[in-house]
Amino acid sequence: MKMKKNQLFLLSIFSSIFVIIFEFTQWHFVDILTEFLMPFLWLIVFGFFVFVTVRSFIGFYKNKDWKPVLVQFITILLLIFVPFNQIVINADFEKHKSEREMIVKMVSNGSLNPNVSYNETLIHLPKKYALLSKGGGDIVIKGDKKDFKILFFTYRGISDSFSGFVYSPKNKPSVSDFDGDFKQVKKLDANWYFVGSY
Repeated sequence: MKMKKNQLFLLSIFSSIFVIIFEFTQWHFVDILTEFLMPFLWLIVFGFFVFVTVRSFIGFYKNKDWKPVLVQFITILLLIFVPFNQIVINADFEKHKSEREMIVKMVSNGSLNPNVSYNETLIHLPKKYALLSKGGGDIVIKGDKKDFKILFFTYRGISDSFSGFVYSPKNKPSVSDFDGDFKQVKKLDANWYFVGSY
């Protein structure tokens, strides 16, 4: 019985660490697997967590083994109250801000121009900068060199479902910029905004 208790406690720790790591990394998986395959990964991660949580409550009811329940309960509180997405977005913005500003300078001085044949607003970034914009390494330009905005994707979904960092030196992006329907426009720094369209 003691071995089973220890196994359940270790499973609860593992499932909790697994789900927390997933919360920090899920958007990288979306970029790799696409949103069509992500539900299967979500099902595996959270299905395992729910299974261990249920087993923990059964163990508590039968054997008064409170440690696995406590681990799962703390993890659930973290999932509810910790803004994992915002932490990831802020970390990405700070980590790559200087590189994105280099791209902005290249666009403004004309050394980087739209280069995608089927869309005159798209720039496919050079390989060493491709990770600055998710979903293929493309950025979107709106306006001309005197008054332009640049969108770096953090998530590139289907149609008007996307999010990203917008460089906008003159004014706040409007809710319909980049053919989006922004439900979220948040200022991050001077000339920089995070936008979400869904």
